[in-house]
Amino acid sequence: MKRIVLACVIALAGLFTTQTSFAQIQIGVRGGANWGFASKPDYLGSLTPNFSPSVGPTGAIFLDIPLSNRVSFRPEVSYIQKGVAIKEGYDLNLGGFTLPLGATISYQSQHIEIPLLIKFNLTDGPVRPYLIAGPAVSYAFDGRIRTRASALFTTRPFDVDVNYGGALSRWDVGAVGGLGLSIDAGIGKFFVEGRYTQGFTRQVQLPVVNVNVRNRGVAVSLGYSFPLGF
Repeated sequence: MKRIVLACVIALAGLFTTQTSFAQIQIGVRGGANWGFASKPDYLGSLTPNFSPSVGPTGAIFLDIPLSNRVSFRPEVSYIQKGVAIKEGYDLNLGGFTLPLGATISYQSQHIEIPLLIKFNLTDGPVRPYLIAGPAVSYAFDGRIRTRASALFTTRPFDVDVNYGGALSRWDVGAVGGLGLSIDAGIGKFFVEGRYTQGFTRQVQLPVVNVNVRNRGVAVSLGYSFPLGF
């Protein structure tokens, strides 16, 4: 997998170097929030609780390499928190007074992700809506299970570190698609962007049972880009 990704990056870099001699390459940063969730195997049905989104940070540094007036190549190196949450609760009747009790268990994995995106500007001018799409490969360098209980008040979180390498996969290969809006600001551009990520790698690897759990996520980011060597 590592060799395939490296070969793709080298090949793309060689291709785009010859295509961008006439245009300015932009460098940019973005940051925001990611609502991570996961697919649930159909056969589990009502045997397990429903999955809920787990909110975490995301951020990236990227290049915007023009290929034409409206199309550019946008490789990124990003940080993103993926995961899923399970929320359970019930009401305790205390004789005329109802006390809500509940707990939230969140799986939160910290990833370094490399999306290789194509950006397509839908219009010309100082305000440009655009589309992005492409593959992404990520690696989980850390993870935890966070538990938090609630009643009249919410308890402090209790964290347990995740040990990767057994049933849980560190790697995730997926696809990214999104929509953004950029606005010229001085020498650079401000932008707001929303994207959806669909993972293709099964995150739980068991020898007998095929557990079809895959990462998904919806992220919203704000960012700024400017030309290199301005």
